[in-house]
Amino acid sequence: MNNLLSFIAITLIVIGCGQRKTTEETKTTEEVQTSQLEIGVYELRTYYATDGKLDNLLARFRNHTVSLFKKHGMANIAYWVPVDNKENVLIYLMGYPSRESRDQSFDDFRKDPDWIEARKASRVNGPLVDSVQNIFLKPTDYSPEVTIEDIGLRVFEMRTYYCNEGKLPNLHVRFMDHTMGIFENNDMTNVAYFSFDSDQPGVENTLLYFITHADTAQARQNWGSFLDDAEWKEAYAASIADGNLVSSLTSVFMEPTDFSPMK
Repeated sequence: MNNLLSFIAITLIVIGCGQRKTTEETKTTEEVQTSQLEIGVYELRTYYATDGKLDNLLARFRNHTVSLFKKHGMANIAYWVPVDNKENVLIYLMGYPSRESRDQSFDDFRKDPDWIEARKASRVNGPLVDSVQNIFLKPTDYSPEVTIEDIGLRVFEMRTYYCNEGKLPNLHVRFMDHTMGIFENNDMTNVAYFSFDSDQPGVENTLLYFITHADTAQARQNWGSFLDDAEWKEAYAASIADGNLVSSLTSVFMEPTDFSPMK
């Protein structure tokens, strides 16, 4: 049970920029690209900004990168900064039809003259990013459909569970049959559940998911009521009859940026 109470920070990152074209023809093309884009794979990226440069990085995304991603056929889903952001992190989630299309889109993006110009201008006083991490994800069978919408004020929680050997299928069953419903009964909203893509480190033992709370104070109350929930206690006890499913977990509370499509 101690595993369920541990909260540790997790992160992953990226770069981007460029000047958005404003012709009606371009806007129409971008709208069609987004509306017709069938997402087959997701990518979670984390950028660690250089000291004092997080605001500059956010400005570059706001003014250039997000629109250029869209221009090159990539789906902007959500952009967040951790509530406790001691590492100057930007975390975001992207969608693509396939890994191959993702690579082609990023190659086109990096060669875009608008991006090259915007990146150069943003680095006049030094680079904005120290390092980048990324992981490719696929929705679990029981994940809600990823809906890009602005719900209003809420805090997102990203949680990653690392399972004991051979226990990931059992964890999926527990979430599908019990945990997700109990979350909703305790004022937590299920957003999306992901497995790591087949070639990613940790694919055999990792579950990553997003839920939301009204705010961080409410989150503490929600987790307290969840852990005291009789239905959860029963489901948890039954699921670990042959040994604990989870060896460790990490959690980070995040707020959406002003330019995040999902809020």
